[in-house]
Amino acid sequence: MNMLKIGKTTFVTLVLLTAFAVTAVIGGCSSSTTGIGIVDMNKVMAENPKVQQLQEQLNTTGKTMSEQLEKDKASMTPEEFQKTQEKSYTEFMKTKQSLEAQVDASVKKALEQIAKEKNLGVILYKNGVAQGGIDITDEVKQKMQ
Repeated sequence: MNMLKIGKTTFVTLVLLTAFAVTAVIGGCSSSTTGIGIVDMNKVMAENPKVQQLQEQLNTTGKTMSEQLEKDKASMTPEEFQKTQEKSYTEFMKTKQSLEAQVDASVKKALEQIAKEKNLGVILYKNGVAQGGIDITDEVKQKMQ
C-alpha cells in the first residue's frame, strides 16, 4: 500500500518552493538590506531534527493507517474497503499537509529572523549560486530546532 508513503523529493520540493516565496517577500519588503544570504535547503531538511521528527511522525501515521486497513479488509465488502481506503487516504493527506505547514512556518520564521539579524535583502538557494553570498545554512538549522 504505497499510497500512504510520502516521497522525500516531493516533500523537499514543497518546502523549497515555500522558502523561495518567503525569500522573495523578504527581499522585496526591505530597502535598507544589503547582503545576500545562501542556504542549502537540502542540508537543512536532511539534518534538522524537527524535520526528521515530523517525517517520522508522518511515516508512523501512514504505517498505522495501512495496517488498520489491511486488518479490516477481510470483514469488508470491496466497496466498503474502497470507501474506507479513500477516507484513510484523505485523512493521511490532511495530516501530511499539516506537518508540511509546520515545517514551512519554521523555515519562514528562521529565514526572516536571520535576514533581519544579518541585514540580508535576498536569500538564495545554494544549489543555484556558483559563488558569493553569506552561507546561513547552519543558522537556519539552529533556529528551526
